Amino acid sequence: MLFVLCGAIFLEGIDLAMLNVALPSIRADLGLSTGELQWVMSAYVLGYGGFMLLGGRAADLFGRRRMFVGWLAVFLLFSGLGGLATEAWMLIAARFVTGVAAAFMTPAGLSIITTTFPEGPRRNQALLVYSGTAAGGFSLGLVTGGLLTSIGWRWVFFAPVLLSAVILVAALALLPRADAGEDGAEENGATGAAVGRARRRGVDVLGALTVTGAILLLVATVEGATHTTAARSVTTLAASLALFAAFVVIERRSAAPLVRLGILRSSALVRANVGGLLVAAAFFGFQFIAVLYLQELRGWSTLETSFAMLVLGIDAILAPLLTPRLVNRWGNTRVILGGLVVAATGYALFLPIGMDTVYLAMFPTMLLVGISFALAYGPLTIAATDGIAEEEQGLAGALFYTSFQFGAALGLSSATAVSVAVGGAGERGMLDGYRAALLVPLGAAVLGALVTASGLRRNGPARERAREDAATPAVTG
Repeated sequence: MLFVLCGAIFLEGIDLAMLNVALPSIRADLGLSTGELQWVMSAYVLGYGGFMLLGGRAADLFGRRRMFVGWLAVFLLFSGLGGLATEAWMLIAARFVTGVAAAFMTPAGLSIITTTFPEGPRRNQALLVYSGTAAGGFSLGLVTGGLLTSIGWRWVFFAPVLLSAVILVAALALLPRADAGEDGAEENGATGAAVGRARRRGVDVLGALTVTGAILLLVATVEGATHTTAARSVTTLAASLALFAAFVVIERRSAAPLVRLGILRSSALVRANVGGLLVAAAFFGFQFIAVLYLQELRGWSTLETSFAMLVLGIDAILAPLLTPRLVNRWGNTRVILGGLVVAATGYALFLPIGMDTVYLAMFPTMLLVGISFALAYGPLTIAATDGIAEEEQGLAGALFYTSFQFGAALGLSSATAVSVAVGGAGERGMLDGYRAALLVPLGAAVLGALVTASGLRRNGPARERAREDAATPAVTG
């Protein structure tokens, strides 16, 4: 089971990484502007983040296996359609639907893990292996994306179709059917009764559409701030905030809310989600600007860029091997804080890039960013689902992934907006824009470290370690 679920998250990682490396080739072939190029990435992120809450709730109510398998098939189909795109809108639309499919598939997979493995060291180990596999997909995708793009960028979309088909067949054979809501069955006891009542009340589709619209408008406001009128930016921002307010009202009045607002009373859960948002904003904003710098300003090939960024995949090794030991020794919060400090250091070291910067000078940043992701991502996943009732594990996972993808969209949009606003004509102007845009990931990492540090001041590291240590005999005894 874990093998199949890791295969799916590996698919997501390799899909994103291959596309990221292929962006300059896609721009050259389809004639995309920088804004359109950013939307090729952001469309997936918005579909993913916008429908994640609905996907997580659907997994809780209608069966995690059913949601995982069904939407994996949709992911397979629209990944292939993206490779057939001849215009920007076709590619953006295909990526959006692919993101929606991932929004239903991913929280279902995560909740299968969190409801199968008991809370404590075994679940933590499984989640760290799971997140490490995602990193492995990303690192392999960087190289594979360069190889495939050298043949033709469309193969970046066709290759995941083959991998998806293999995972789909394995999922049908290996994923457990003993799942709440699967084939009309419900679990026994209080959990099954709660699921049954929620299923009869239905799903909050209006809430899902409202929050998706709010996210879409907010990202569009940031992305368009540098090349639209102030009046239009203010209008879209106001509309976004209004939709967020409407979402809160809908959730308060709904008989079956998409998000039970009481779950947000957990300060640990809120910090984990804010931390995930800022980690994603920094990481995706950095890699987007780094790829453009290496390929469009320095003239590196896609394969050279792939190998230059390959060291980012070191988290695939560290996440399952080193991070569990650190978490057991120091607790989630301190490990996350260490990861964010390492990330901020790495981003700061990349700020002095120039027209003739050698790779040896870039290597420390690539290494530190990879290490930081290994330290932060897995523990954030644990913190976001720890202590949550089984019938809301899909919701908790969806909240975290929504925050993560929302952060990715904002990081991409903000980095693009700063680059366009500051950059000018010629190589010097492009370099100035890239340098300014790199302040976005640096600022996000610093802010994330401050938010995480507030958890230490509130709870104290000793209390956190004691709580996690106390779980060990309960699981093994």
